[in-house]
Parts: sequence; C-alpha cells; structure tokens
Amino acid sequence: MKDTFRSSVLSGIAVAIAGWGFLAVPNIIGAVLFSFGLLTVVNYKLKLYTGTAGFVPLRYEDGRSRWLKAIGELLFILGANIFGCLLVSLLTRLSPMELGEQAQKILESRLEIGPLHAGLLAIGCGFIMTTVVTFAREGKPLTLLFGVPLFINCGFPHCLADAFYYMTVPLDYTLAHLGEVAVLYPCLVIGNFIGCNLYRFIAPKN
Repeated sequence: MKDTFRSSVLSGIAVAIAGWGFLAVPNIIGAVLFSFGLLTVVNYKLKLYTGTAGFVPLRYEDGRSRWLKAIGELLFILGANIFGCLLVSLLTRLSPMELGEQAQKILESRLEIGPLHAGLLAIGCGFIMTTVVTFAREGKPLTLLFGVPLFINCGFPHCLADAFYYMTVPLDYTLAHLGEVAVLYPCLVIGNFIGCNLYRFIAPKN
C-alpha cells in the first residue's frame, strides 16, 4: 500500500502541475500543456484514478466478482491523488498569477450546469482517458497530445483536474458553495468511472 500511496500522490502532483499550466494559459496551448500530466503518469507508470479505473480486474480467474475490492483500491488511489493535488494547490497561493480567479471560473461553470449534467459530461472524459492510455501502453503516446486537449475543449470534467481547480479557488468562494461542491464532485468521479469502463460495458466480448 505504501508504494501505491506514493505513486498516487506523485500522480496527483503531476496532474495538478499540468492544471496549473492550463490555469496560467487557459486556451488551446494550455490544453496541450495539460498533456504533461498524463504523459508523466504513463511514462513513470504512476497510479491515477482515471488511468486505472478502466483496467482494474473486475472478476477473479474463477469468475467471482471482485467489484468491492476494485472500488476500494480505486478510492484509495483517488484519495492519494487528491492529496497530491492539494500539495500543488497550496503552492499556487505563492504565485503572482491570477490562478484562483481562473479556477473559480471553471468551478462556476460546473455549478451552473449542475451535478447531473456535469457527471454525464464526465463520462466523455473517462472514455477518452482509457482510450489514450490504452494506445500509450501499446507504444503510441502521441495520442495523449490529442486526447487531453480534446476533453478539455469539449468541457468534459476530469475529477482530479477539477479537484485541483476547486482547491485553488479563493477560500471564501469555496466555503460559500461547499455544499454544492460536495454534491457535484462525487458525480464527476462516478461519471469518469463510467466513461473509463464504457468499452468494457458496451463492446462485444471476443
């Protein structure tokens, strides 16, 4: 568990640094820069919730379900990912750039469409994530440079990027909307999970 925790924290740090780049340059260039996060995760073989959710084995070899164990592992990874994002978010308070204001715009847009719609949109991000990680594992890492800007420009929420954004938002705004965020965020996590497993859920079994 120690190795998984360390790997997951570092993964969260990588994604948060990538998110920092996007907040600093909130356009297509920043979206491409965000690819740094997933490139780091894939190349160092780190544990990221959205890079793992579509690959965890859901059954034992004898056919028994292992859903509960898989969900437990994913939640552990997610918690450590969020901790890594928190560490980088604390550093943003030292930056002269207006990162908090940009992060607030993202949170406002999520709250405006509501948790259900945001969760449904998160499915798109999950599908893209599993697809590009699959390609990268097959020696085609350039797909990451297309998939990451794609989900950002489509407005598909990524639960770890959003975790970093929400923790970077000015504290008074976050506290004022804490209840809404508490409902919104689990919807993003679930939406990402569904998207990450969309191929397994729908594609015909060979």
